[in-house]
Amino acid sequence: MDKISLKVAVIDMNNGALNQGMRGIQEILSRFRNEHNIDLSFDIFDLRQKGEIPSIDYDAYISSGGPGSPIESKGEQWENDFFNLLDQIESYNAAHDDKKKYAFLICHSFQLACRKYNLGNVTERRSNAFGIFPITLTEDGEKDEIFNGITNPFFSVDSRDWQVIEPNFDAFEAKGAKLLAIEKERKHVDLERCMMSIRFSNEIIGTQFHPEADPVGMKMYLLQDEKKKVIIDTHGEAKYFDMLNSLDDPARIVLTQSVVLPNFLQKAIGNFQEA
Repeated sequence: MDKISLKVAVIDMNNGALNQGMRGIQEILSRFRNEHNIDLSFDIFDLRQKGEIPSIDYDAYISSGGPGSPIESKGEQWENDFFNLLDQIESYNAAHDDKKKYAFLICHSFQLACRKYNLGNVTERRSNAFGIFPITLTEDGEKDEIFNGITNPFFSVDSRDWQVIEPNFDAFEAKGAKLLAIEKERKHVDLERCMMSIRFSNEIIGTQFHPEADPVGMKMYLLQDEKKKVIIDTHGEAKYFDMLNSLDDPARIVLTQSVVLPNFLQKAIGNFQEA
């Protein structure tokens, strides 16, 4: 029997900024290829810095997080190309019943899509959110296959200056989108909970958190003086050491990293087996 082949396009939204995310995504893809013994290939497209955008010829797309404002890029060529690609994926899927194309949008890419589909209010946070935090699944999230095998709440890496709040449920309804996860409920804080994961369509899903983050990359961040200072100033020293100690906890980010993107890839392959 021929090996299943899966062609993945990875869109780099980091605009040249140093990051651990791209390494995390590539490691998950390589590990998935080995564990499932499939012919998985991937190409990287540096969108914001070099204007590279993949064609519609890929089976699956993973679009990364990145720095800066998800609002100021309105009307820029690279953003138009990105939105156009999402439209192409949706048109392709509408026209093909058997074989679909899948997309996973992380952090900055997620915020852009929320703005494109008008699913909520994209705003700057009062302060940077950085660290490992609990995330709560909604009822739809508990049923969604992307979260098969995860706990509720689950833990993930959050790193952002922006957020999407105030869900526009009319737009959700019109698009057929579903809110899958929200920021941890905080009863005593009068701040709108931000949206942490949305299924935009059967084939396109996004997360505000970083499902690709791993202990190695996170440790490098947490040991930087400025990151350490931010966390201690915001959450206290005990919380900082708790994050550091939780890195190797198999029930925390290790679990999230081993579940979310692999479930997405599994769905993209399952699509071939059905077809």
